[in-house]
Amino acid sequence: MNKLILATLATAFTANIAMAQSVDETNGILAASGHTLYTFDKDAANKSNCNDGCAANWPPFLVKEDDRTPATFNVITRDDGTKQWAANGKPLYFFAADVQAGDAKGDGKGGVWHVIRGESKRSEVKPAPDSQAADGYRFFGSSY
Repeated sequence: MNKLILATLATAFTANIAMAQSVDETNGILAASGHTLYTFDKDAANKSNCNDGCAANWPPFLVKEDDRTPATFNVITRDDGTKQWAANGKPLYFFAADVQAGDAKGDGKGGVWHVIRGESKRSEVKPAPDSQAADGYRFFGSSY
């Protein structure tokens, strides 16, 4: 597993590997085109359990047809057959109520939705046991 998602993504973008949207760290949180990305505790590894009404409130971060996969991301197939980005096997989502870039209104929702914090925020939050990803990103409430 790579040490940092951002380092790999920077390399991937430099090599012109396209993703559906640019992914970077915004205010210490992983975001796609400025919109916060979330993980869902009820997902299984490489399997989204957020469908139908859930997906209306938590839109999946979908893969476009010509996208290529950077090393730290993988692609999963949703129940409806669409392709979704995942990081370390955790499917990635947006929150419909996050209207402006940088919003993170979904963090902690229902105790099962969590932002992905980057290396720059790591020291501010103590990791829960088994929740520290090898690449420096924490998937809050999740264990590996």
